[in-house]
Amino acid sequence: MLFKPDKTIKDFLHIHRDFSAADVITFWQIVKILFFAITSIIFFCYDYKLFLTGTFFILCFFYAGSISYRLLLVILSCIKNPELKIIDQELNKLVDEELPIYTILLPMYKESKVAEKLIKSINHLDYPHEKLDVKILLEEDDEQTIKLCEQIDIPSCCEIIICPHSFPKTKPKACNHGLLKARGKYLVIYDAEDCPESNQLKKAICAFSKIDEKIICLQSKLNYYNPYENWLTKFFTLEYSCWFDLFLPGLHLVNAPIPLGGTSNHFKVNILQQLGGWDPFNVTEDCDLGIRIHRKGYLTQVLDSTTWEEANEKIGNWLRQRSRWVKGYIQTHLVHSRNTVNTIKDLGIFGYFSYIMTVGGLSITLLLNPIFWLIILLYTSLWIAKLSGLEVEPWHMLYFDTVSDINLEYTLWSKLSWVFYGISGMLFIANFFFILIHIIACFKRKLYRLFPMTILIPFYWILISLAAWKGFLQLFFHPFYWEKTNHGLTTVQDKDINV
Repeated sequence: MLFKPDKTIKDFLHIHRDFSAADVITFWQIVKILFFAITSIIFFCYDYKLFLTGTFFILCFFYAGSISYRLLLVILSCIKNPELKIIDQELNKLVDEELPIYTILLPMYKESKVAEKLIKSINHLDYPHEKLDVKILLEEDDEQTIKLCEQIDIPSCCEIIICPHSFPKTKPKACNHGLLKARGKYLVIYDAEDCPESNQLKKAICAFSKIDEKIICLQSKLNYYNPYENWLTKFFTLEYSCWFDLFLPGLHLVNAPIPLGGTSNHFKVNILQQLGGWDPFNVTEDCDLGIRIHRKGYLTQVLDSTTWEEANEKIGNWLRQRSRWVKGYIQTHLVHSRNTVNTIKDLGIFGYFSYIMTVGGLSITLLLNPIFWLIILLYTSLWIAKLSGLEVEPWHMLYFDTVSDINLEYTLWSKLSWVFYGISGMLFIANFFFILIHIIACFKRKLYRLFPMTILIPFYWILISLAAWKGFLQLFFHPFYWEKTNHGLTTVQDKDINV
């Protein structure tokens, strides 16, 4: 059955204009940035050496704080695993006839390669088909995928929804069209290449039945079925294992805002509709919705059930996906920083701190990482040049004085040697923590073959920073552009995964 909805993104903007990324940056945010920029320029002109020294130490402190907070949450989640675990006895008590209707949103755009696989995954779900309300969300201009879906034998529980061709062309816009027609009490999103555990929907039903009413979203864990395909999929698997198995459960444990993953989010439909669904202008609509859920007084928790995905094996494909993620995180930070007082009021002081460290902090650390490495390389080169007796003026302010050369004015303010030592020490500690976190993730997922890759994870961090700068710069020119991630590229089959 085909249904062409007449609702548009205007509905979301009418309800939640203040929470939308449609305005990349507001007038008052521009005023704040200009005030900060002018103040910085004045300070720089007054004493540029003192300004640079102070600025770098502040950035180092923030950088180290963000990494330390992440490590603390990982440790807490290991000490007291907070994930919602559902045992077989609970599942066995469920009666098919009493199960509620469950809506599944399947947004696809130019996914003809994996369309049939997606239908196969739905058929494999351990849930009565007459209780499933599956919305296959296609774009009007994606004729190839539309034609394929009309030709293949889709289950009777599936409904094809053609989303009108309009701006912006994003996944959240498509999901909002599906939400308009949702018939279920609960709703979950799956991506085109997803292979959820067969009992995931029933686990969500059991979890929702025994948790607090304020918990309106369950985030299932994500991981990859092709972790060993090449060096990139190994790093990607390590990152996901850390994020979904350790970091998000840590946020769950301390009741902090949880930036959702883009798939396998289980919602209470009535509350999700009250929240207005997803922001069609935010390219990480999942992260934004996770923060908005918390601001509205609700909570998200982590469900102990895994959805298997395809890890990007192509560097170009990976860069497109990652740059979009970082761009969306920056969008989300800008949206929820428009009124600091209101955000603190909604999230609480700790919630606001966690939001800054998790959303804004993550983006800033990724952008700062290559700058810090370049500073270290520059200083090291100049230091080697000085030891070699080379003249490297006017960069003499970077030299480290010997005891015989100490001069109070130059030692404290005119030289940036302490900046070098501060950044070097911070990067060493941060990278040690970064490696440690991923070693812990390997143990928890039993990915023992990936242990050697944890030592090299800082190089992956640099690669992420390159994607982050790409996404940051794109925010100025193409803020709503959804860079397509191609799926179905792997040669690894998911047949051995217990879905």
